[in-house]
Amino acid sequence: MLLSSLFAFAQYKYPFQNPKLPVEERITNLLSLMTIEEKIAALSTNPSVPRLGVVGAGHVEGLHGLAMGGPGGWGQPSIVPTTQFPQAVGLGETWDPELLRQVAHAEGVETRYMFQSKYRRGGLVVRAPNADLARDIRWGRTEESYGEDAFLTGSMTVAFVKGLQGDDPHYWLTASLMKHFLANSNENERSSSSSNFDERLFREYYSVPFRMGIENGGSRAFMAAYNAYNGIPMTIQPVLRDVAIREWGNDGIICTDAGAMTNLVTQFKREPHLEQAAANSVKAGINQFLDEYRQPAKKANKDKLLTEAEVDERLRGVFRVMIRLGQLDPPELVPYRSIGNGPEPWNSAEHKALARRATRESIVLLKNSEHMLPLNAKTVKSVAVVGPYADRVLLDWYSGTPPYAVSALQGIRARVGSSVNVRFAKSNVHGQAEKIAAESDIAIVVVGNHPECDAPWAHCPIPSNGKEGIDRKTIYLEQEKLVQQVYAANRKTIVVLITSFPYAINWTQEHVPAILKMTHNSEELGNALADVLFGDYNPAGRLVHTWPKSLDQLPPMMDYDLRDGRTYMYFKSEPLYPFGFGLSYTTFKYEQIRALPGKENDSAVQVEVDVRNTGKTDGDEVVQVYASYPESHVSRPRRQLVAFQRVAIKAGQKKTVSFDVRPEAIAYWDTTTRAFVVENGELKLSAGGSSADLPVTTVLQMPTKSAVQATRKP
Repeated sequence: MLLSSLFAFAQYKYPFQNPKLPVEERITNLLSLMTIEEKIAALSTNPSVPRLGVVGAGHVEGLHGLAMGGPGGWGQPSIVPTTQFPQAVGLGETWDPELLRQVAHAEGVETRYMFQSKYRRGGLVVRAPNADLARDIRWGRTEESYGEDAFLTGSMTVAFVKGLQGDDPHYWLTASLMKHFLANSNENERSSSSSNFDERLFREYYSVPFRMGIENGGSRAFMAAYNAYNGIPMTIQPVLRDVAIREWGNDGIICTDAGAMTNLVTQFKREPHLEQAAANSVKAGINQFLDEYRQPAKKANKDKLLTEAEVDERLRGVFRVMIRLGQLDPPELVPYRSIGNGPEPWNSAEHKALARRATRESIVLLKNSEHMLPLNAKTVKSVAVVGPYADRVLLDWYSGTPPYAVSALQGIRARVGSSVNVRFAKSNVHGQAEKIAAESDIAIVVVGNHPECDAPWAHCPIPSNGKEGIDRKTIYLEQEKLVQQVYAANRKTIVVLITSFPYAINWTQEHVPAILKMTHNSEELGNALADVLFGDYNPAGRLVHTWPKSLDQLPPMMDYDLRDGRTYMYFKSEPLYPFGFGLSYTTFKYEQIRALPGKENDSAVQVEVDVRNTGKTDGDEVVQVYASYPESHVSRPRRQLVAFQRVAIKAGQKKTVSFDVRPEAIAYWDTTTRAFVVENGELKLSAGGSSADLPVTTVLQMPTKSAVQATRKP
């Protein structure tokens, strides 16, 4: 045994290379061998140490598919195509965590392939998912979030993290780096603004998806936001160290956003010079910079503003992630090292089918009067397709370049074949759209936003459009005039809203018989749309935002206090569409809800909901369970999503859908004990098809209030 042990150690030049040693011992050895110059260099997004043979894994973008191209020019100098899924808001509208796990896993495989194959490109730290909450639909990056609800967004975040990182007990497929901690949902003046709210909103809302991503998903990396929280820029906010690291257990990477360290001096005027900014960022918890940090960090060390021991402490997190990725281990031990030997995965039938499935599941049916949909391809003889985006698949800033892309027009034509006359008009110039609509059995108007505003960076000429760096000024749809013109020519009009944002489409909702909503970016956009239009797939997407009728229903943009009328939990008037809303080609009846409190204080409430498909078509229903607290002694939401499940139910079939409502989902943050607490008294649980349609209700008497234990896993 002694000889065997000596041999095992002898085959490694340095102890840090030996995978049999404890992780912290390996990191201690590696740090002891590095110079201070090498350590400061490793605080970048490339923690390589060439002298010691350490090859670090850098960052890539991947909100809805690995980005090695696209409008952002990721992966330069040359473009490599990769599978592109719907925008994150569309993925959220599937309400299907297992699907998100599969999407993220496919992206993780493509990321590994890109890094290890002949391409030798990219990195293994994926900047995804975006765990920010879209508390205001004017936010220019609404498309990047899974929605306005903390529990839904957290659940989707957990699923995406797990998909990216894989299920091997020792090694990650890729590392999930969540964005952007914390309360980043305004673009205008984001580099100097402060998101202000109380401790309960921090604990119960804004931080929830990040906490879930770390504790439940296993992420050990995130990016700090540009903005301040309660006056302190997130790059140096104490919650990085005090909450994310010490409470939640994020012992990996915390990086700045691009230029955020410099903003501490130039925008926030928080630090006197860059050396102090670099030093205080590291002390706060930052261990990777997307900034020109090296000279300031070197000078900070030289001037004794930043000690080598403080740098060492932060670098431990970086190298923990590198070890989980297998970057310090022999290749033969890492189960993902073989990825890259076969054909490109983005060309596989499996990834194409997954993109189509994700796109189908993301489509929301907003209106369907007189059973306008689905269309019958055997009886329809002519179709007019109208709209500026009908013949294009638009990509957003964080998109890659897909290997192919099927537009709405292409998908419709491919579905109906040559037996149906499909005419196309991009606009109504010279009455073109009205003419072809009047001459066709059906008119399909494809409208929405341009995710890049069809303009350079920092420019957005259309008021209702937005993107990174620019918030929306209005929420009305400028193209609704085109809808009105087509509808005047043909009452059998269907509107397809391809959009990154909610719109106040009041006229369209009142007049047009059928409305479908979907998002940009999917390579399978047109095929999935045609599947829904012609009944090959029964839509079951659900909205992840409250859609207001006008801006008058929204508080001021910079009001971060939800209680002033934000989200379905506190919305003060009737919306155009409620959170969780979506129709189907069939109908569902909620027959009963049953609930039993957990036997122990920290165990889940058991909930069962009976749902029957009362129509003639098989379909998915998204069963949603909401809690309210009639006897609470603190302010609570009027209703709060605590469980959901997308379930397939055949025509005429009844299903009993079971849920475990965890204590942390119904707890509030007690500012006195500084812990999550489940209150005693009445807990009202309601179930239905949206936040505004909850036909079955039960009331539980909860036992004496108790603290909720942390759910963090090793």
